[in-house]
Amino acid sequence: MSQSTIQQGSSDSAQELGDESFMSATELRNYVMKTEMAKASKDVGDMAAKARAELIKSLMEPVAVTPEKIAEVKRRVLGQLRAAALKGNKEVLVMRFPNALCSDKGRALNNLEKGWPSTLLGRPLQAFEFWRDHLQPQGYGLKAMIVDWPAGLPGDVGFFLTWEEAKR
Repeated sequence: MSQSTIQQGSSDSAQELGDESFMSATELRNYVMKTEMAKASKDVGDMAAKARAELIKSLMEPVAVTPEKIAEVKRRVLGQLRAAALKGNKEVLVMRFPNALCSDKGRALNNLEKGWPSTLLGRPLQAFEFWRDHLQPQGYGLKAMIVDWPAGLPGDVGFFLTWEEAKR
């Protein structure tokens, strides 16, 4: 009985002091595995943050708007629209971008404030202008919304082109 009391007391002391020298082999393996997973997760997080920063930087640079570029974008977008319509859809995601490309991080857009397009920066602003000038006159709508909520905060913004069935 005294031996089990001593063993129990030693285990309690090790837990209280956080002395890893008393870890079992299984506890040590689990500890090392969790530590390695945390390091890998941090590395992945760092790579993702770097890729996101590069994406934001590239999307801040406007595209030269030429008649050739307009024709290319129209071809690409109309291909997406056609494919979606054939599936019976009435909207298609045409652009997704970080909320950092809104001067207010997407607050006005999320709250459906009237002037939300004025918060757009870089290529998202150009995409909005392209819709306004070339697609809206043809009857296409634009739905803009926050499409993900990391840690409960606004994340990426999505632009969806919408259309209704023709009235008969």
